[in-house]
Amino acid sequence: LVSSKKLVAQAMWSYYNWVHDQVAANTPWDQFARKIVTAQGSTLENGAANFYVLREDPRDMSETVSQAFLGMSINCAKCHNHPMEKWTNDQYFKMANLFARVRKKSGVVGENIIFAAASGDLVQPLRGKPQVPAPLDGQAVAMEDTAVRRLPLAVWLVAPENPYFTRAIVNRVWANYLGVGLVEKVDDLRETNPASNEKLQGALADFLAGQKYDLRALMRAILQSETYQRTSDPLLENTGDDRFYARYYPKRLMAEVLLDAVSEAAAAPTTFKGYPAGWRATQLPDSNIDSYFLKSFGRPDREKTCECERTANPSISQVLHLSNGDTLQQKLTAKNNRIDQLLAAKVTPEKFVEETYLACLARFPTEPERLALTKVLADAPEESRRAAAEDVFWAVLSSKEFLFNH
Repeated sequence: LVSSKKLVAQAMWSYYNWVHDQVAANTPWDQFARKIVTAQGSTLENGAANFYVLREDPRDMSETVSQAFLGMSINCAKCHNHPMEKWTNDQYFKMANLFARVRKKSGVVGENIIFAAASGDLVQPLRGKPQVPAPLDGQAVAMEDTAVRRLPLAVWLVAPENPYFTRAIVNRVWANYLGVGLVEKVDDLRETNPASNEKLQGALADFLAGQKYDLRALMRAILQSETYQRTSDPLLENTGDDRFYARYYPKRLMAEVLLDAVSEAAAAPTTFKGYPAGWRATQLPDSNIDSYFLKSFGRPDREKTCECERTANPSISQVLHLSNGDTLQQKLTAKNNRIDQLLAAKVTPEKFVEETYLACLARFPTEPERLALTKVLADAPEESRRAAAEDVFWAVLSSKEFLFNH
């Protein structure tokens, strides 16, 4: 979770650029996870090392790794045996003790140096002594071993035989595109919360491992599947289905994507304080930017390692902001925006409607749509033509077809 709330600007950008570069290079997921877990050195030179600046307690480190890379929360086992899963308090502290020797020291201004100490253990409160360090269901590391404990942890974490690592990431990617994970919630992989289709999740996990953890290959397979390409129009027989993918489930665009889509369609870029002109919401390195639109539409605060921070739930504030908020209003009235360009070109009402649909929905209007909106423009007095054009553009821009993947 890249965040400038706990990282100075140089470190935050170092972490952001590291993640960006790994994604751009399509670094295999197992290598990505290994680099994060074993990161050390300068936080300005090795952006991944900032992971251990954001989480300074071994318990927090362990919980975050489990949540992010295994898709499961072990927090409950911190105080007692997990009530809904097999993890015990002993296992929790064995896992956490793998991170007990992570240390940091200050370097140049804005820099931290992450390193592994040769000694140090985490005491388990219930027993009054440390547990022998070991991954969950993994082989223990000798207490007296002075080697970096995170190395054997990383080997266990990304091993193909680890039943959680591969299933967790395929579930996240599947949920990103289909709107509903094979396991819901995606952060809640456990034996008592099985996938809606265990065979499918297993097949996807085997496929990703066979592709050497190439996430683009996984995405391509999902996007080319009949399941993803199903219509969102329900039949009488599958109207009530929200779990087994009998149809595509419409889902609202994520906050950052939606704001960028509005800006692109209206040809009116959003200005973010402190960032260059034309900077997109999806390029923002963290959530420490004031934006009522992004906040209203569910942008996460990046304070917890949990998908629950981002919400796609509808709200009154969203409806009101689309109806009379300043974001869309500013886009519609911006100088040299798409409306200005079309009016300056003196296009006909029919052409204006057509260009609006192509810009917003990437399709031509249907005949009823064309007739209805053309009439709005044609009937508007000359002095009100600009206002009518804004109304037509707003109607398309705020439609469900624009706001949702469907």
